Amino acid sequence: MSSSPTFITNKRCPFAQKAWIALEASNSPYTMKEVSLYGPGGKPDYFLKLNPAGTVPVLATEDDGVFPDSDLILDYIKESSSLHAQDPNIDEVKVQTWRDNISHKIIPVAKLAVLGGCKDDLVALLKDLDDQVEGPYLCGASITVADCAAFPFLFRINDEFGLEGDGKLKKWLDLCSQTSCFKKTIHGAWWWWW
Repeated sequence: MSSSPTFITNKRCPFAQKAWIALEASNSPYTMKEVSLYGPGGKPDYFLKLNPAGTVPVLATEDDGVFPDSDLILDYIKESSSLHAQDPNIDEVKVQTWRDNISHKIIPVAKLAVLGGCKDDLVALLKDLDDQVEGPYLCGASITVADCAAFPFLFRINDEFGLEGDGKLKKWLDLCSQTSCFKKTIHGAWWWWW
């Protein structure tokens, strides 16, 4: 990243948290601005100019433009930083598979479980995904954007339901919870994702 971008966020949002983790894990310089998404005064005008949808996170850069979505931010960080370059053995297909699993499997199934049903479906899904953890991180020996994308959601699932047993996902979550780039982003009060 050529200059210090501005990261506009709300620390309670899991989508914003995954981008924040990636910024921290990549050692990318950034300036953080936190916005309130609800309540009196509404969203700031400068924020709505950057992202008319009014959602966080947003990463605004001088040279590369505005990234108004957490997945776009993860892609940008992956391409413009040394996050994945730290380990040449990282399989990018596995990284993308984990990101897809979070977005298209874990989030919808966990949402149903939190709203009052299907906890058994969530437990079965997590058990299936447990076998896919390379270790110690999701895709091997180094942190990738897959870990950044997964942590906020699996952290909330663990806090709500507890990850069962001593499987690979639980060991991964425990490791991440003690790793500075993840630990820095853990907020005392947080939202689910809907």
